Amino acid sequence: MGFFDKMGKNLGTSKELDIEEYMNSEEMADVDVMNEPADFYVKPVILKEEADIALIEAELDKRNIIIADISELMKRENTRRDLISKLKEYTSKINGDIGQLGADKIMITPAKVKIIKTKKQPPK
Repeated sequence: MGFFDKMGKNLGTSKELDIEEYMNSEEMADVDVMNEPADFYVKPVILKEEADIALIEAELDKRNIIIADISELMKRENTRRDLISKLKEYTSKINGDIGQLGADKIMITPAKVKIIKTKKQPPK
């Protein structure tokens, strides 16, 4: 009897367990079955409107690091500038940091986590 068969019996399922279905279910969305819970997480967020700022601030308060996708804001320069300005103000207030990862992604860190923004040159 394999691991997944045992897991299915332990979960009380009478039919064969479909691991893909189980892993993609909503109840597994925030569960890492391979490891115990972490103290902090790196979380992806799509930043597209002002309501997303509150979500990011809440995650930073939990000491999580945010990778924000700003691609939906690329055509709305004023909105992008305003939202990023609000994030910069908040990260400064909590002693966090913010930095650009590429053309359409930014990283936002919680208190006392800093981003090194200069590239280290390889030895010659």
